[in-house]
Amino acid sequence: MFGILDAWSLRFIKTKILIYTDGAARGNPGLAGAGAVIKNEAGQTIAFLKKFLGENKTNNEAEYLGVLLALDWLSQNRKKGKEVQFFFDSQLLTNQLSGNWKIKAQNLKPLVAKIREGILALDKKVTFHHLSREKNSLADLLANQAIDERKSKKNSF
Repeated sequence: MFGILDAWSLRFIKTKILIYTDGAARGNPGLAGAGAVIKNEAGQTIAFLKKFLGENKTNNEAEYLGVLLALDWLSQNRKKGKEVQFFFDSQLLTNQLSGNWKIKAQNLKPLVAKIREGILALDKKVTFHHLSREKNSLADLLANQAIDERKSKKNSF
């Protein structure tokens, strides 16, 4: 689930942790994966995260589960940084987590509750930002790799 966790780079997190997350679902609902890229304030990549999420998830569920994947990493590295900035290519995710839009989908409400719990447990300033898909391509790649790796394992002998 976690990859390239560079303990040496962790020393350089002084104030901010930048997290780029994405989710992918093929079929919507369908096979799903989540990916996240963790960077320090200098833009150095500290960790690549990816996880296969299952066979019957929507894209929006995968997006939220990508945030939970990153929060899991943060809970294990909570002593680092004073501020966490999340970046998403989903306006829905950005606006719902920022409190600008209501969460109407019943299947997302428990995920949002877990995210809010995780954020409170961090005891850090947390902000959410929207960015273009092009600027979030690595997190997208990781989410899709998680699906592809699951599919290749399933098809192997």
